[in-house]
Amino acid sequence: QVQLVESGGGLVQAGGSLRLSCATSERTFDTYAMGWFRQAPGKDREFVASINWSGDRTFYADSVKGRFSISRDNIKNTVYLQMDSLKPEDTAVYSCAARGGAKAGIEPYEYDYWGQGTQVTVSS
Repeated sequence: QVQLVESGGGLVQAGGSLRLSCATSERTFDTYAMGWFRQAPGKDREFVASINWSGDRTFYADSVKGRFSISRDNIKNTVYLQMDSLKPEDTAVYSCAARGGAKAGIEPYEYDYWGQGTQVTVSS
């Protein structure tokens, strides 16, 4: 089973930045597409960004385009989510997910493995 561990969440003011990391010990990490999702209390899980196995294809939700950037380091077995110009509506638990097959998806059901999540809170 692939295990994913997120880190980097915290409390920031609106307009600030955070970089989330998702690390795994899975030695075949470079065969998985990776995604970031978020969920606020009382709301459905929402797609944020995804990246294919090689890092040359990325996808973003319209709500974060131009503000967030996903990247990966297959040597370190880590995927990142750089979040700039944060808004209060970005407040949520952010989870990373892994998808076998290497193609990046935008739907939660397309992903096979999930981390436990990290809290991001943006104050106004």
